[in-house]
Amino acid sequence: MRTIVYIDGFNLYYRMLKSRPAMKWLNPLRMARSVLGAEHQITQVNYYIARVSARAHDPFAPARQATYLKALGTVPEIVIHEGRFMTSEPWMPLASPPQGKPSGYHWNMPPPETVKVVKSEEKGSDVNLGSHLVRDAFLDRFDVGVVVTNDSDLVEPIRIAVQEAGKRVGLLVPVKYPTASLTAATSFHLHLRPGHLARSQFAPTLELADGTFITRPAT
Repeated sequence: MRTIVYIDGFNLYYRMLKSRPAMKWLNPLRMARSVLGAEHQITQVNYYIARVSARAHDPFAPARQATYLKALGTVPEIVIHEGRFMTSEPWMPLASPPQGKPSGYHWNMPPPETVKVVKSEEKGSDVNLGSHLVRDAFLDRFDVGVVVTNDSDLVEPIRIAVQEAGKRVGLLVPVKYPTASLTAATSFHLHLRPGHLARSQFAPTLELADGTFITRPAT
């Protein structure tokens, strides 16, 4: 079966990879093959992500992410689709009672009702993923589409691909308990497990098309 895989990069990161640093040097094509059966001929892996920006607590995060994106570029089947981050500083109501980090932070009493926060939002990735899934379904580019996410915003494009385009769409779930509306819309769902990630790592050093080499970031 011709199979295209659509990966919500940040959903996968926050659900499975952030808490498992040893598994972040992940080859998504190898991961998909380790979960799906041999009957799936994976023709393309679409990876949806946005570039992170430097923050005071981690100024080297953009460089590490750029190295990982170069690693993804060594796999011909992987296509990277970049969204963008929008950062704003809105005023928002403070929870009552307020909680802070580090634990034990002492608020002035009484605490303020509203505070200014730094809010970062990823824009474009879920819209791009859903749009590409529906387009590819109607253009008959796959027999099976496989989506890696637990984002319920993708229920409608999945439903359209299944019910209106007549395609099979499966879900690779990066959480123990997937969103019910997602599993109801898909043709099947399978769980991603830490073992799949552990078996799907890139080699520590990779050669790029121009003959240069990159290595897995130390942290």
